[in-house]
Amino acid sequence: MQQTECDETVRLTQDIPELGLHSGEVGVVCSTWFAPTTAYEVEFQSPGLPFKTRALLLASQIQRHQLA
Repeated sequence: MQQTECDETVRLTQDIPELGLHSGEVGVVCSTWFAPTTAYEVEFQSPGLPFKTRALLLASQIQRHQLA
């Protein structure tokens, strides 16, 4: 699988209830962490909420999202 990059749009593949995020939500990669394992800081704008949520996610928790 190709490396996900900053400013790339991704889709969440699982719920993260403690952050109020649901599988299928779309976010933007803000940064990449490489140690101790590769992880991505992703920013989500949940519908109806006046704030954005950032989450540190593993590659298995996101997939690349193609805009239509």
